[in-house]
Amino acid sequence: MKKGLFPILIAIMAAIYIFIIPQEPVAVKIMFKLIPMILIIVYAFRQLPAKPPLSMRLILIGLCFCMLGDAFIAVSFIAGLGAFLVGHVFYVTGFTKQPRMKKWSISAAVPIALYSFIIGWQLISSLLAGGNDPLVIPVIAYMLVISLMALSAIMTGNKWAIAGSLLFVLSDTILSWNMFVSNIPISDVLIMTTYYSAQFLIAGSLSSFQQIKERIV
Repeated sequence: MKKGLFPILIAIMAAIYIFIIPQEPVAVKIMFKLIPMILIIVYAFRQLPAKPPLSMRLILIGLCFCMLGDAFIAVSFIAGLGAFLVGHVFYVTGFTKQPRMKKWSISAAVPIALYSFIIGWQLISSLLAGGNDPLVIPVIAYMLVISLMALSAIMTGNKWAIAGSLLFVLSDTILSWNMFVSNIPISDVLIMTTYYSAQFLIAGSLSSFQQIKERIV
């Protein structure tokens, strides 16, 4: 398949899952949920050079763990959260190993930390009020890691990685707010459109990273 057709196919399969596939049976829903991610992983793999550096391989592994999170979260929130957390650790490691890290971008830590504190405070308050105390520590850990993921992406200066990481944060914010704080209209559509877009952009960043590497060499 031509490289240019992959984004179209990903968009079509994502739209089918978001707008057509019903909630039941769960197995069918999970299968169609994973198809866009499988295509995104294949798309990412096709961005890699013949001998990809460790940083790119780590990002690809991160995509794979996020795909596992997609499947796990349908049956266990904690299992899904754990898989996504591991995926973000791989993203962080992959981003921080990229060349030409923009150290001045560390200033982005201030708004990211402020955003995480405001959202996190409300989430934790809602969890405690709803008797979901066992979720507090996992949620705090996840918020810390995804915040680091966003910061590390910003520090690369890669527009694809930055946009993808921020959309990932937005997607997870909508998801957690809808689950634990208050209902958000058309939350499923908002969550999955931002999520698939985030993963596609992160996958697409591999091509940009390779171009930067070639210019350095």
